[in-house]
Amino acid sequence: MVKTKRFIVAKHFQKNPEPSDLQLIEEELPSLHNGEYLVEAEYLSVDPYMRVYIQRYPVGVTMIGAQVAKIIESKNPDFPVGRRIVGYLGWRTHTIINPHRSSEYEFLSQKPTLVPDIGDLSPSLYLGILGMPGATAYFGLLEICKPKQGEVLVVSGAAGAVGSIVGQIGKHVFGLTVIGIAGSDEKCKWLVEELGFDHAINYKKDVEVALRKAVPKGIDCYFDNVGGDISSIVIYQMKPFGRVAVCGSISSYNADSSSLPKSTILQPSFVFNQLKMEGFVVTRWDNRFSEATKKNLQWIHEGKLRYRETITKGFDNMFDAFVGMLQGKSIGKAVVKV
Repeated sequence: MVKTKRFIVAKHFQKNPEPSDLQLIEEELPSLHNGEYLVEAEYLSVDPYMRVYIQRYPVGVTMIGAQVAKIIESKNPDFPVGRRIVGYLGWRTHTIINPHRSSEYEFLSQKPTLVPDIGDLSPSLYLGILGMPGATAYFGLLEICKPKQGEVLVVSGAAGAVGSIVGQIGKHVFGLTVIGIAGSDEKCKWLVEELGFDHAINYKKDVEVALRKAVPKGIDCYFDNVGGDISSIVIYQMKPFGRVAVCGSISSYNADSSSLPKSTILQPSFVFNQLKMEGFVVTRWDNRFSEATKKNLQWIHEGKLRYRETITKGFDNMFDAFVGMLQGKSIGKAVVKV
């Protein structure tokens, strides 16, 4: 018998997640039936969306999330032992997968899939630049912002898994002037010196003044990962016919929904500058997901995209990695290595 460890939701998060909100349990898995296969987690992802989406599910469910896992036993010839898969299996060390069984997470329609060998690159990239965050950056920028060469792009949450890719695609593929907004001088230095952003602004300083100095003629595209006051400042400095892609609102994820501040009045900027703002979830492009993976891998090999991972070791440290990511302690993609 194989034993698995998994984190279950003991109670829903209220404001800041607490260790007692999750419970680590251990249980034995049954023997495989025909058509099933058993995987062992190698890398697990922690992402901002988990903080919001887990509220949709009942207490007792396995904490949601994606992982890259290796097949260690199989009764399915399409999924041979030794191959790796990526899938939304949750925070668990071992999983029996039946390809014909629906996921317990309805919003994640993607079934576990085999991943190609990428040579010297780590398979953990299928949780980041070659996975959901990379696809989010790719489709959000191309399909919502629709950038044109020479335009100005601002990215909030720019040192995160999505934002760092958005800025690089904008700069190195489309030839945009790119300004990143991040939470520390260290992150800002990384964005400019290693990723090639034109400017980076620490949001703990005066963002409004810094933006006007960096791009005095205004902003064409805004990729919004954080919401809140930062986004209001950016939107009021946009050019006519500017486009805003709303990817997330991490600034409010830990807030009590009953005590959120009143929103800034944005209508004057939208009306007089004829702006367009659209929210999106990457699953909109499920049927094109491989397109994003292939393009991002191509751009890695061409030197147009760089990546960074903040790796936490040990499955038992999942919660610490999750909270650290929400608090802005990670740079690039936050991953847990089992």
